[in-house]
Amino acid sequence: MVAAPRLAALVEQFLGGPLPVRLRAWDGSEAGPPDGPVIVVRHRRALRRLLFRPGELGLARAWVSGEIDVEGDLYEVLDRVTWLLGERPQVGTGRLLAAARDLLALSRAVPVPPPVPNEEVPRRSGPLHSLRRDRQAISHHYDVGNDFYELVLGPSMVYSCAVWSPETESLTDAQTAKLDLICRKLALRDGQRLLDVGCGWGSLVLHAARHYGVSAVGITLSEEQAAYARERVAKEGLEDRVEIRVQDYRETADGPYDAISSVGMAEHVGAARYREYATRLFGLLRPGGRLLNHQIARRPIPGREKSYRVDPFIDAYVFPDGELAPVGSTIGQLERVGFEVRDAESLREHYALTLRQWVRNLEENWAQAVRLTSPGRARVWRLYMAASALSFERGRIGVNQILAVRATESGASGLPLRPRAWTEQS
Repeated sequence: MVAAPRLAALVEQFLGGPLPVRLRAWDGSEAGPPDGPVIVVRHRRALRRLLFRPGELGLARAWVSGEIDVEGDLYEVLDRVTWLLGERPQVGTGRLLAAARDLLALSRAVPVPPPVPNEEVPRRSGPLHSLRRDRQAISHHYDVGNDFYELVLGPSMVYSCAVWSPETESLTDAQTAKLDLICRKLALRDGQRLLDVGCGWGSLVLHAARHYGVSAVGITLSEEQAAYARERVAKEGLEDRVEIRVQDYRETADGPYDAISSVGMAEHVGAARYREYATRLFGLLRPGGRLLNHQIARRPIPGREKSYRVDPFIDAYVFPDGELAPVGSTIGQLERVGFEVRDAESLREHYALTLRQWVRNLEENWAQAVRLTSPGRARVWRLYMAASALSFERGRIGVNQILAVRATESGASGLPLRPRAWTEQS
């Protein structure tokens, strides 16, 4: 029973210091500090995955397959081994070859495993961010069962960060506060037309129609989201004021709208298409209308601004073809097509709180989540949400609500002289 000490020595060689967590190997051996969480390597195949795909993707495949697990606090493990997720020190070629030989010896004659569970790998075809490929990417992430999303997201069925305060009592309350904040920023009022780009399960358009009297159109590429949203609209008797379409933003041409919201959708657009996205929304908005763009942003690393690459785990298992941009780049793109950006509000800490609640919902209903999807999909979600919560908490990524206007020819914006007037509910 020597696998864990050998594996621990290999890890410490990379770290240049002691192992940050305890290891338990498939042969029952253990190594590392006696206190704190434990990483359990259940099968030698996990090592073969690391040989085949070194770094984050190999680890993710082992996690999704159940060959690596955690006993104890998952957040603490992720925090302690951040280097395994892309921040480890640079290692020379000689040391890498030595590590590969050691991993090969530990894994013995176990065949190279397939890079799946098959059902968790997105099917992609066609040019990047083409209409067809974007539909495939959206379907992979969102068409996994509305019952599963109800379990994770809770009754609000809102899949973007909530807005919290010290007085907030529940996730539902925090999501309602976020929906209302968006409506106030857009200055919605009775009789206006609202377009919600990437409407999800319809929560925002329903809130806007119910409480602000607008006529709303929600568009999504997810068939399952659209079906669920339409049922909600019918149940509330709002068919005369809310329309749900399965439609791409590039296919929407029935403007002008008085206001446009895009909440958690622009991350799917991609850098190559972002100018087209901004131009399309500008053209759909009437002069004097407002855009609320709610979007996750990456923090650029000084000196490495041009070295950005899509996170391999997220791309392979979670959001195929998704891309993050710095908030400054997003503001610049919106301004280039004619928008006047009037406000940008960071909600970074709010997203961390939201993700932790989603993880809690998943963990408390784990058996049902596995039943509704698959063991692999449930493990994907647990890892991605927990790691994302830490990324928001540590400031590696952020999320921002950008309010922009299409000013009139006279330059009138329609905004109040006092900034942030929408923070006060009327």
